[in-house]
Amino acid sequence: MKDVRNIIDKLYENHYLSGDELIYLLDNAMNIHVQNYLYAKARETRKKYYGNRVYMRGLVEFTNHCKNNCVYCGIRALNKNVQRYRLSVESIISTCKIGYNLGYRTFVLQGGEDRYYDDEMIVDIVRQLKKQFPDCAITLSIGERTYDAYKKYYEAGADRYLLRHETASRSLYEFLHPNLSFENRIECLWDLKEIGYQVGAGFMVGLPKQTNKNYTEDLLFLKNLNPHMVGIGPFIPHKDTPLANEKGGTLEMTLVLLSIVRLLLPEVLLPATTALGTIDISGREMGLKAGANVVMPNLTPIEVRDKYELYNGKICTGEEAAECRKCIEDRIISAGFTVDMSRGDNVLWNRGDIK
Repeated sequence: MKDVRNIIDKLYENHYLSGDELIYLLDNAMNIHVQNYLYAKARETRKKYYGNRVYMRGLVEFTNHCKNNCVYCGIRALNKNVQRYRLSVESIISTCKIGYNLGYRTFVLQGGEDRYYDDEMIVDIVRQLKKQFPDCAITLSIGERTYDAYKKYYEAGADRYLLRHETASRSLYEFLHPNLSFENRIECLWDLKEIGYQVGAGFMVGLPKQTNKNYTEDLLFLKNLNPHMVGIGPFIPHKDTPLANEKGGTLEMTLVLLSIVRLLLPEVLLPATTALGTIDISGREMGLKAGANVVMPNLTPIEVRDKYELYNGKICTGEEAAECRKCIEDRIISAGFTVDMSRGDNVLWNRGDIK
């Protein structure tokens, strides 16, 4: 126990560990005393940079069409059981207006890799949102595009871009993502950083064939990339995918990795994900207590929300936007944190054209 605590102290003080030290920490992290110490250090670190504030983001899942066939994903192209939908530009804008009136000042536009929404349409959506809601941050999460496309979105006013790297292991990435390029995924993340976005990367926990060595590769990759946001959530199988019968990721390991990321990247924006709340009724609150500081209530219109099913059992698919906000706000407060409805930018990021 003493050796593990020394390693956690080193991580807390230096925000860095070697690969061997990270593996040792992960190998010994399934001990409740180790976990409690780790979570306490993560909370201290989060409090230093963000206090007890938890930032709320309004999530708009605007299309469940996708050209890819990632083996874990419920909206993969080969899944014929999905009822596909696309929100019109007008519907996206009106959904964000509902969110704005509820107090949200960040909107996350997320969808499958759907080329129906070409560069011109994405630019139009971003410009309209920035015109109507100039005090809001716009986050895009629409997968791999070209450098020029990313630059157009940024110049139109997009502030943030979420693109999980999924895994820093080439062999595991290729197993999970048929016909996709590991190199291109990584290159996209570096392109986004170069352009000036607040960049979000991240990975799943508990995938088939995933080991502590793989997690260490992820953690070292994140330290090198130094993103502004990191999304980590447990793998949850979907019944209509090749991984339907695999075991899902655990709450315990996800919380451990959230805390390690907080200590590695102290200024990072770190969500307590819907997937965490799906595998445990108190999962999001536990994520906040392990160092997370962001939640993303769902604004997607209720008539299509249950169709954006990346995994089985997803929570909050039947709640109206106002209900969803109130439910999560109550949970945040009951867990001892303060709700912050502002843009909630990373403390190290600055964009010159923000008023």
